[in-house]
Amino acid sequence: MTLRVLAVASECAPFAKTGGLADVVGALAKALRGHDTECRVLMPLYRPLAHLAEGSRCVLDGIDAFGGPVRVLARRAKGIELLLIEAPHLYDRPGQIYLDQTGADWADNHRRFGLLGMIGARIAREGIAGWRPDVVHAHDWQAGLVPVYLRQQGAPHPPCVITIHNIAFQGLFAASTMGDLGLDPSGFTQDGFEYFGRIGFLKGGLMRADRITTVSPTYARELMTPEFGMGLEGVLSARRAVLTGILNGIDTEIWDPAADPALAQTFSARTLARRRANRLALLDRFGLADEPTAPLLSIVSRLTEQKGLDLALQCLPAALARGARLVVLGSGSPDLERGFSDLAARHPGRVGVRIGFDEDLAHLVQAGADAIVIPSRFEPCGLTQLCAMRYGSVPIVSRTGGLADTVIDANEAALAAGCATGLQFAPVTAARLGDALDRAMALYRDRRTWERIMRNGMKHPVGWDRSAARVVAIYRDLAGDGS
Repeated sequence: MTLRVLAVASECAPFAKTGGLADVVGALAKALRGHDTECRVLMPLYRPLAHLAEGSRCVLDGIDAFGGPVRVLARRAKGIELLLIEAPHLYDRPGQIYLDQTGADWADNHRRFGLLGMIGARIAREGIAGWRPDVVHAHDWQAGLVPVYLRQQGAPHPPCVITIHNIAFQGLFAASTMGDLGLDPSGFTQDGFEYFGRIGFLKGGLMRADRITTVSPTYARELMTPEFGMGLEGVLSARRAVLTGILNGIDTEIWDPAADPALAQTFSARTLARRRANRLALLDRFGLADEPTAPLLSIVSRLTEQKGLDLALQCLPAALARGARLVVLGSGSPDLERGFSDLAARHPGRVGVRIGFDEDLAHLVQAGADAIVIPSRFEPCGLTQLCAMRYGSVPIVSRTGGLADTVIDANEAALAAGCATGLQFAPVTAARLGDALDRAMALYRDRRTWERIMRNGMKHPVGWDRSAARVVAIYRDLAGDGS
């Protein structure tokens, strides 16, 4: 039986993206097709997506919610079946998805993503244009009210899964917004959507969903501890019986070094020598001098302390003094942006920094750098290390969350067995990161060993095939279909 799934999310690549959530929603929607599952993605029609309304068909109309008219449009684009919530009073505005032009949260984000949950619940209950889902899959806090509205309305409805992509973002709003959101005050309790006197979108979703998933097995275990649970460790410990960690994957059609138009030269694990053209192109883009005997390191990231990049600033000068080169692509904390810019000024010809994000340049960085530095203090899964391995860039990662689950450390046993794909370090301190960089510098001098690590990474499964099968098994269990 073909399973019908409604995915509810605030972003979906390649249409709207601020981070890995979008990549996962888009890639999983496509991967599910190979598992006899039909997935439709419900998301807002933001201003930059207005062109998607052309050629769409209206499948739900006549709604007035949160101060204006609402319609739902359906169309297929980029291989994904989309359901787009057209609500100009909430989504047709400048700025970023979540932030206004000053960089502050939109003051009405509770309405903007409350509507996402409300429409998701309505489609789940009633169906749309002759299509009704067997299972609903809510992603992160922005869709956290889907299971809350479903339970509140009481009518028969399909089961709901919620995925935690990053528990640091929980969707917390004043209790006074309860009336705006049409929430039943009886749910404003410790066992409902109340969180320390505020409405918690994610908290409500975790309490009301039938199953909870997160994006790696290690992160699932970490979330039940005070160090990583961000105040929700008690909720997740109480619901551990329905909590599952399933590794994210990447879209291996988009991330394919053998056919990537963003590269100076395509290549594969069998034609690794061709990769050098990308290294030279990358050095040229950043105005750096080549040093063939030392690695070209990279950072592609949000520049935040969560990502451990303050530690990188402490450790990288020692690697640069030994000949390493460094390229940085990202934006975030003004202090870290300034720190990396100052590092480049102190090391002309050795460090290049681009503040901002450029998707094509990110692909070239992965294809041209020798290694990528990911010293995250916590990392639910991480996609950057998966892209790096796919493109032959050796990840240097902290041993946490999905980084611990996806990178095989180049210790003596793994090197002897020929299975190493990168380097891990723990605990997350400057000293241990410095040790990992020293190990990487030493391994790089042994070209045969380094190339074996590169090829191992390129052959490592980083797509969605296995993980999508695990997700579908949860769907089918909930839907009562054991086939």
